[in-house]
Amino acid sequence: MPTPSLASLPIRRLTLRDLTACADLSEDRGWPREEHKWGLLLAAGKGYGIDDPDGGLVTACVVTEYGPREQPVLAAVGMVLVAERHARRGVGRRLMRHIVSAMGTTPLTLHATPFGRPLYEELGFKVTGRAEMLRGHFVPTGDRAEVATRAATAEDLPSVVRLDEEVFGADRTHIVTRLPAFADQLRVAEEGGRIIGYAAAWPNMDTHVVGPLIARDTATAEALLASLAARTDRPLRTDIDVRHEELLSWAKARGLASVASNAVMTYGITELPGDWSRRFAPVTVAAA
Repeated sequence: MPTPSLASLPIRRLTLRDLTACADLSEDRGWPREEHKWGLLLAAGKGYGIDDPDGGLVTACVVTEYGPREQPVLAAVGMVLVAERHARRGVGRRLMRHIVSAMGTTPLTLHATPFGRPLYEELGFKVTGRAEMLRGHFVPTGDRAEVATRAATAEDLPSVVRLDEEVFGADRTHIVTRLPAFADQLRVAEEGGRIIGYAAAWPNMDTHVVGPLIARDTATAEALLASLAARTDRPLRTDIDVRHEELLSWAKARGLASVASNAVMTYGITELPGDWSRRFAPVTVAAA
């Protein structure tokens, strides 16, 4: 029997049953397998992919929607991957066109590598910001933090969800309520009994990724990041909005080095909702 053409292979919804195939696809492209992250994204978002007749996946991506379920106000596209053997044959473009069509009038956002950016621009995405990826072992200075932090408790979750929605500009309950199980650490910053920031550190291969990082100001963000670093021996990784120059300088002075820069792109809106001045880092660039 002849092998069906790539253009005729159907795009289908992925589920948690496809987690291993998604991780295999990551590995095929030289990315880490990141099964823990794939698990969160496939559970909280919608996966899309094309099955390879020879086994595995031709391509995959995940879309995470925010806001009311019946009418999301924003959707983040991430983990857009095409198997090496099928690369440069228009598969990624076809999948992204399907996503744009499927999401209708819902605004989209994504973090684009320099390699992927031309495709997204061709589809109508515009660069609206930039994030700098930092990685390294955090070196504490011994200075006492200006802001008090502590481990989050179950009782904190409603307050954290409210703060997150206020800062992010859309309801992320389905992500935030998964953080206690997904992350190794979830900490809050507090002032006068009121939560003014929160951050998580979750395991990703040999690192701990810091995200989300939501804070009233830079001093609060610094206190949260330092408190997470003090409780792990792993290198930290995080993606900081480049407008937060003070936090970037502070982190670099404490051992974190810039390893990459991604363009933040949007489709259907000119800027992201919410308050960027208190949004320092995403949960993951794959979910904005």
